[in-house]
Amino acid sequence: MKDKLLSMKEAVAGFVRDGDTVVIEGFTHLICFAAGHEIIRQGRKDLTLARLTPDLIYDQMIAAGCARKLVFSWAGNPGIGSLHAFRRAVESQPPTLAIEEYSHFGMVGRMCAGAANLPFWPMRNYTGADIPGSNPLIKTVTCPYTGEKLAAVPALRPDVTIVHAQRADKTGNAQIWGLMGVQKEAAFASKRVIVVVEELVDEAVIRSDPNRTLIPAFQVDAVVHEPWGAHPSYSQGYYDRDNDFYVKWDKIAREDASLKQYLDEFVRGVKDRSEYMKKHPGLAERLKAKPSVCAGVDYGY
Repeated sequence: MKDKLLSMKEAVAGFVRDGDTVVIEGFTHLICFAAGHEIIRQGRKDLTLARLTPDLIYDQMIAAGCARKLVFSWAGNPGIGSLHAFRRAVESQPPTLAIEEYSHFGMVGRMCAGAANLPFWPMRNYTGADIPGSNPLIKTVTCPYTGEKLAAVPALRPDVTIVHAQRADKTGNAQIWGLMGVQKEAAFASKRVIVVVEELVDEAVIRSDPNRTLIPAFQVDAVVHEPWGAHPSYSQGYYDRDNDFYVKWDKIAREDASLKQYLDEFVRGVKDRSEYMKKHPGLAERLKAKPSVCAGVDYGY
């Protein structure tokens, strides 16, 4: 299989287009801020941003004018409070951002349906909930076997999904361990997939531990080697979550002026992730993960 290694700039230029539905996945863990920053730098517009839990990276992309719509199940700064750019966009008159809301499992169902090439996903978890009243895309279907009334959510098929992983080979076989979200489902539902990794490894390393391969090469369009690309979220085994930054973001994002200043200095004001890291002296030493190696597995035959 061919080498798919590109720079972040090349990958975004080649696979993220104005008007796309874009998914940057990762559940607290492995959220690719580096990709979101490159999308901002390249001035992408009219994006539909989809994600289970849009947090700081989507707040930044909304503030930068990249998004026209947010499809989500919960939005906030985890453990801190609101996403202020998101709130300003939704609460302005008229709103500058459209929203489409589901439950967490509603978004999981949409990803699963897209990955399975099904038109919708049936579910029970909207019984007694008020979300269907505000989202006309949540329908009711009758089970052909039991006659039971079930909720249904439409398949989500993103134009591009961006997944951050711990490691991959140059063809795109991507391995993840630790806390997972719906990276696999989002990747299989998507028309185009960019995998961003902390470490680029030989195919032999991937083959030595095949059960960690979450996304196979045939589903991947581009591989980007971008160490620290998930900061301020974390990459299990590489670096810890920057909890201090999440606290600081609440103050930064409260005002348009301070948020713009942040984007101008740390996003638009750098050309890539290496320059971003140089603007955070001591960060790597402070957050670098301590070794905790699991026992090996014998795949002998």
